Amino acid sequence: MLFSSITFLFAFLPAVMLVYYISPRAVKNFVLMIFSFLFYAWGEPKYVFVMLVSIIVGYIMGLLTDYFMNREKIRSARLMVALAVIINLGILFFFKYMGFFTENINKIPHIHIKAINLSLPLGISFYTFQILTYSVDVYRRTAKPQKNIINLATYITLFPQLIAGPIVRYETVAGQLESRKESIDGFGEGVRRFVTGLGKKVLIANMAGEIFDLLSKLPSDRNTVLLSWICSIAFTLQIYFDFSGYSDMAIGLGHMFGFKFLENFNYPYISKSLTEFWRRWHISLSTWFRDYVYIPLGGSRNGKAKTYRNLFIVWCLTGFWHGASWNFIIWGLYYFVLLVIEKLLLMKWLEKIPKFISHIYSLFFINFGWVIFAYDDFGELRKAVKNMFGFGGLSFTNGYTAYILLSYGIFLVIAFIASTPYPKELASKFIRKLDEKKEAVSGIVEAVFLLCVMLLSTSFLASEAFNPFLYFRF
Repeated sequence: MLFSSITFLFAFLPAVMLVYYISPRAVKNFVLMIFSFLFYAWGEPKYVFVMLVSIIVGYIMGLLTDYFMNREKIRSARLMVALAVIINLGILFFFKYMGFFTENINKIPHIHIKAINLSLPLGISFYTFQILTYSVDVYRRTAKPQKNIINLATYITLFPQLIAGPIVRYETVAGQLESRKESIDGFGEGVRRFVTGLGKKVLIANMAGEIFDLLSKLPSDRNTVLLSWICSIAFTLQIYFDFSGYSDMAIGLGHMFGFKFLENFNYPYISKSLTEFWRRWHISLSTWFRDYVYIPLGGSRNGKAKTYRNLFIVWCLTGFWHGASWNFIIWGLYYFVLLVIEKLLLMKWLEKIPKFISHIYSLFFINFGWVIFAYDDFGELRKAVKNMFGFGGLSFTNGYTAYILLSYGIFLVIAFIASTPYPKELASKFIRKLDEKKEAVSGIVEAVFLLCVMLLSTSFLASEAFNPFLYFRF
């Protein structure tokens, strides 16, 4: 079930809200857990069992880890954590990566392993990382073990962030699972964030996705170098508004139920370096790898050689986390190389040059990175890169290019501006100019704006079939 679907907006969400708010405090987590399982089973009923196994393993191992830690049996506690990690990563590997490894091993002469074709359980990469977070945090003593399995299951299955994140750490919401307070202000903030995210997804990401699909499938006699770049820019905009829109909706839904999730995006396309980009993009994932892989490996504490080794491992895993395909691994290594170059050579230079030049530099490499990300077929990837840099035998522009620019140029410009903080800053300045007597007016203006976004989004959903979430496949 998609957040951006008529079923979710006008059936599932009202139902869960009604039952949640009329339920006594003692059963609110149980209500959320049941509805979260229903939400997941709507699209993946056969894989609910897989999630249950992961939850039970995490619950039991967490209690055993705490038991041994309290008795200072550190080796036994480490064994429990190791078992939790091995079992959960084993499940993830089996469903997400077994086919990839089988396919590549079968390319070795005289080896043939029967292929296992399994569909990927929705959200498995996200909820697996959350279970691992819980297991490790209990061992590190940064979080207390959850003795109520319903509370732990609520944390893992919580439908706002179940399918595509953000990756919510247990320590962030542990207190909220036990005691949280819903409020009218919090609910209003949740609605604002949710509608904003819905607009990002339906009004911008879906349109950018349609442009990308149209241009990526153009025959050579209609394609041009300029159209190839417009195609890549469309995907760059699509993936940002798709994923940040989902994160906004997840954070907004969390507010409606009294939860406060951490931010996952901070205007990444205004970055002036790739290092800054990864501080702003998918923050929950990059900080997860930092705290649970990079730092445990030694971080930057043991000399340059080991620092770069650790970075290499992190970026291989970051790429591979996104999907069982070589283009994702290459995408991860692409950023590893660029970030090392920045660290060694470019950062001082980037800090001195005019900001607009460093911004253009960042956008160029970010955009090219998304080209690698977009094509899991190497033939298509090679073709796209050749076309972008004029080696595909295409003309720079033609009449069809002018038609595309006239049709979609204004939309692309608006979408790019919307990916920056400037619209929000302008709105804030407008509101600040209103004195206290006109505070109600600013509230009405915002309410009308959100209502328009909601109505437009709903009308688009009712009339169009193109409505995927890109990160559902990860």
